Amino acid sequence: MTAVAVLAAALSAGLLVRPPPRARVGRWDAGWRAAVPMVAGVALLLVVTAPRVAAALTVLVAAAAGIGALVRRRRDRLARQAASARVLETCDLLSAELAAGQPPGECLDRAAAAWPPLAPVAAAFHVGSDVPSALRAVAREVGGAGELRVVAAAWQVGHRTGDGLAATVGRVAESLRERAATRRVVAGELASARATARLLAGLPVVALAMGSGVGGSPWGFLLGTAPGLACLAAGLAFGIAGLGWIEAIARDAEDAA
Repeated sequence: MTAVAVLAAALSAGLLVRPPPRARVGRWDAGWRAAVPMVAGVALLLVVTAPRVAAALTVLVAAAAGIGALVRRRRDRLARQAASARVLETCDLLSAELAAGQPPGECLDRAAAAWPPLAPVAAAFHVGSDVPSALRAVAREVGGAGELRVVAAAWQVGHRTGDGLAATVGRVAESLRERAATRRVVAGELASARATARLLAGLPVVALAMGSGVGGSPWGFLLGTAPGLACLAAGLAFGIAGLGWIEAIARDAEDAA
């Protein structure tokens, strides 16, 4: 009866609680805020009536959060690499267009059409604003586009000294191409370490599948007993921490490159 009363109270609170006006940014946001008391009530009910189930869910949710963090880091890394490649493509395009005698404004328009984040830079040129400042702003806002600061410096030097923009941007493109080649070499060397770490992290799952195939009950032990839950939590924690450690080392090496 106590558990039922707790659940009923949580559901009642969920129906009564409303998000503050400034937090109503959308239907989904309001729904999530209203569901928090319900989720808390269900969790408390599980703790009271089925503590092992609650502990197993806690371990699995924590593991899912850790894996999600690793996936987000990988997506961010790939996004930074893609942005860095687009910066190099932009430099090549600007250099080629300027060398062909095209006006800088049209070159920036074509670059913005190829890579939309550069639209504020093209707009700054057309309104007579500071193009290097606009390039630096894009470098700050877009992850992995920090090399645009070099392009901004080249653009500024070209205008101040009267040196041709095509030659200046071309030298920047060549420098960025050398850096990209170095990063590719480093990424190739780190690929084996990343693959080995993922393989080692997946081996326990293979062992559990083999144990189930020969008539054992490893999942019942891990999810149905207190020692099994402790082993599962420790194994997941060490596995996720190992993957995160390898990714941190690889990220430091890539940043140094």
